Amino acid sequence: MSDITDTRVPERIPAIGRIYSALDVPAETILRIVCGIALVTHGFPKILDPFGAIGMVEGLGFYPGVFWSPLLAATEFFGGILLAIGLLTRPAAFATTIVLLVTVWFHWITMEQGYAGAEKSILWAAITFFFIVRGANRQSVDHLLGRQF
Repeated sequence: MSDITDTRVPERIPAIGRIYSALDVPAETILRIVCGIALVTHGFPKILDPFGAIGMVEGLGFYPGVFWSPLLAATEFFGGILLAIGLLTRPAAFATTIVLLVTVWFHWITMEQGYAGAEKSILWAAITFFFIVRGANRQSVDHLLGRQF
C-alpha cells in the first residue's frame, strides 16, 4: 500500500523476509478490521440510546449534550463500520482518533485514573492514528473505488 520506499533492514534469513512481505498487507487489513469491529461493538449500545451519554459529554464540557451525545454514538458506530470495510478510511480514523483522545483525557484527567485508566484509549488512538497517516490498503473499499483522501 505504501508509496514510501521500503527502508527495512534485510532479514538474516531470506525465507522469513518473504513470509513477512507476504503477510504485510493481510496484517494491516486485520488490524483495520479488528479496530473497526471493536469501535462498532463499543458504539452499538450508544446507537441504541444516542442521548444516553448527555450527562457524560456535558461533564467533560461538551455542550449541548443533546448534540454531542449522538455525534459520539455515530462516530464510534459508523466510524467503526467505515474503518472495518476501508471506506473513507482517513476521515473515519480521524474522527475516531478525536473521540479516543477525549476518552484519554476523561480517564487520565477527569477520572484521575492516570495511565492505567487511559491505557486502552491510548492504544486505540495510536491504531486509528496509524490509519489517518496510512489510509486503507489494497484490501479495502477505498482501493476498489480508486479513491483515497
